[in-house]
Amino acid sequence: MKAVSRCLLAVAALALAAGGADAQDGGMKKWTKGKGWGWVWGPHDEVGNLNEMTDASRLAALKLVTQGKAYDLGLAYDRYSYKWPGHSPGEVMSFRSPAGVRSQKDLSFATPEGGNTGHTAWHSNAIFMNDNVATQIDGLGHITHGPNNEFYNGFRADEWGGDFGLRKADVTTIPPVVARGVLVDVAGFKNMEALPASYEITVADIEGALRAQNVDVTPGSVVLLRTGTARYWGENGRDHAKLAQHDSAGLGLTAAKWLVEEKGALIIGSDTSGLEYVPPKPADSQAVGGSFNPVHVYLLVQQGVHILEFNNLEQLAADRAYEFAYILTTNAIRGTVAGTALRPLALR
Repeated sequence: MKAVSRCLLAVAALALAAGGADAQDGGMKKWTKGKGWGWVWGPHDEVGNLNEMTDASRLAALKLVTQGKAYDLGLAYDRYSYKWPGHSPGEVMSFRSPAGVRSQKDLSFATPEGGNTGHTAWHSNAIFMNDNVATQIDGLGHITHGPNNEFYNGFRADEWGGDFGLRKADVTTIPPVVARGVLVDVAGFKNMEALPASYEITVADIEGALRAQNVDVTPGSVVLLRTGTARYWGENGRDHAKLAQHDSAGLGLTAAKWLVEEKGALIIGSDTSGLEYVPPKPADSQAVGGSFNPVHVYLLVQQGVHILEFNNLEQLAADRAYEFAYILTTNAIRGTVAGTALRPLALR
């Protein structure tokens, strides 16, 4: 009996990973086909649909790793890097350097008189930066909407915001992400180096790319849409003009709804600074009550689905690595609204 039980468990795990007919909902507890998620986890929830991850789903994702190959999806960031105009610049400042340690002599243990005759010193830096730059994951408190400045689950900025960061749905509420990842190479499917400015990624684009890649989005998958924008990042995203030519391409609201409500996407991301195409069509804007960022409002506020931005998808596309285990953890800085300058991994 034990051998039979182990066999059944193995078959179930493989069906989950493959999105087979016997696991149509991918083990999702709160997801409803045609509706998605929403505020379904209780009035105090700050996690959203990442509640759906389980030990079994993580194990199924890790079973996709057969080669041991790791892809670094992070983009290097510094003071020159391209960013969305609504976020502050960044700077790295030397707080301690060997020269400063020796000249200041304000720490007795670091002086020769204090016993440091070998002149041991160190480097450390003070970092000033935005919590939404480079490779990032948007937390559920990032976007507010409406006259009461509500974010996910009805939390309000006047109650849970403040001068020292968020106190609900900040980045520390994002659990470690281990899930099946799917690359949708829209630029490759369209035979373009990168999608043009303000290009709207449609359902037809995604379905066409998935067919060409012989892969599908199953419930609980992390979906990464490649526009080709990150190919111009270089060492640090310094060519702002070139990046800006393509950064406004992205996901449309209809396609975002399709990915969430029909396919059960766990997280949706891209290789741009904002995921969605801009400026939105009036119909998309009005569909969420009027917004310059309707996809953000729909995903973060209404559905509780996190957003990934500026993931480096170039090597995945070059290797035609369309299915993988996606692994992401965030900076554990309380009050911040996004995990920033991250290095997610795709494992095959």
